[in-house]
Amino acid sequence: MIQVGVNGYGTIGKRVADAVAAQPDMEVVGVAKTSPNYEAETAVRRGYDLYAAIPERASAFADAGIDVAGELADLVDAVDVVVDCTPSGIGAENRELYEAHDTPAVFQGGEDADVGVSFNARSNFEEVKDADYVRVVSCNTTGLSRIIAPLEEEYGVEKVRATLIRRGGDPGETSRGPINDVIPDPVEIPSHHGPDVTEIFPDVDIDTQALKAPTTLMHTHSLNVTLEAEPETETVRDLIAGQDRVFTIPETADIDGAGALKQYALDLGRSRGDLWENCVWAESISMEGADLYLFQNIHQESDVVPENVDAIRAILTDESAAESTAKTDEAMGVGLESLFADGGREQLTADD
Repeated sequence: MIQVGVNGYGTIGKRVADAVAAQPDMEVVGVAKTSPNYEAETAVRRGYDLYAAIPERASAFADAGIDVAGELADLVDAVDVVVDCTPSGIGAENRELYEAHDTPAVFQGGEDADVGVSFNARSNFEEVKDADYVRVVSCNTTGLSRIIAPLEEEYGVEKVRATLIRRGGDPGETSRGPINDVIPDPVEIPSHHGPDVTEIFPDVDIDTQALKAPTTLMHTHSLNVTLEAEPETETVRDLIAGQDRVFTIPETADIDGAGALKQYALDLGRSRGDLWENCVWAESISMEGADLYLFQNIHQESDVVPENVDAIRAILTDESAAESTAKTDEAMGVGLESLFADGGREQLTADD
């Protein structure tokens, strides 16, 4: 069993811990927190050993009535790999500790690209084999990569133009909103997403621009991809629908936006209403000559979670991308298909 530690138990960390715990070949040794808040309590309730991320704050956990198994260094020393889910910039600072304990680590997309090899399971799994430090790219870059990869393989990609309407903050991030505005974020073009995509696809020409909107639910992408071929619309729809971590939303489902998507996930019993898949509106997929157009929504709290699990296997095992992603998806229940769709995949049920 791969022994995994999770440093940071917030929006991403708690989801990664649950995903790792669901895997047949992995075990969560413990999770690290900076303070004894409600998330620390829920970690204990879920059976995770808790470690103090900041040693001098260990007494605060005891004062709050929460036992800790040790300090962060103890956790790092006890595991095969650490998944660092700390806020942007903190992961890079933590790398020195991981290096001191000779422990590989998986970082998140909020870190700069030089913290480790940038990773997307669909696109460059084999390239990070045996790397000590891997960076799972951001939620938006993950979503873009999942669409670009099959298009590049099947038709060749001449140019990608992406407009991202980004959520103002996560539901629990009251310090970041709500905002009553739509803000270019950043004002300059491209946004960081384009250069980030080139960490995965060095030869792809991509421009991105981003705006921040008063919502907490999901990101929306408007994509225009110029292909090197001119396939029929239905052919491209079939290609995209066949991707394992893409949910092609049929028109009949009457899902008109992020609110309905989240309600759909909750009604299906998805933990926390998570949508690990890109959510692409089938009717938006259209070809005009060599130009492909589509709309997709990305759930910023969860789409990188299966990627973190695959990154662990890429670092520590000999499994192929196909073997790892299939195992991850089966254990988590990734794979969503509306009953209104013609054929395609059925939703997987997570292993107990």
